[in-house]
Amino acid sequence: MFIAANFLTALAKILNLGLTVYMWIVIGRAIVSWVNPDPYNSIVRFLYATTEPVLYSIRRRLPTNLGGFDFSPIIVILAIIFFQTFVVDSLLQFAAQLGPR
Repeated sequence: MFIAANFLTALAKILNLGLTVYMWIVIGRAIVSWVNPDPYNSIVRFLYATTEPVLYSIRRRLPTNLGGFDFSPIIVILAIIFFQTFVVDSLLQFAAQLGPR
């Protein structure tokens, strides 16, 4: 069972790292949106390409009369924190229960 425990531990750590990186990409996108970025800049294009599908799906479900403020990055960051707290920690605890005692 130690192989399954090690696999789940590795999966949880990789998932945690991926979620953390994506959270920083969303934060970068939010900061870049405060200024007038060059749309042809490769970094700006990368930030928009990686975050726009997720942010757009949240914007579609939010009411549009929120005073012009975009809450979608905040909701994505809260969802990432939820997944890190719930899913990643649950995987780590399950892996600890599977491991040698």
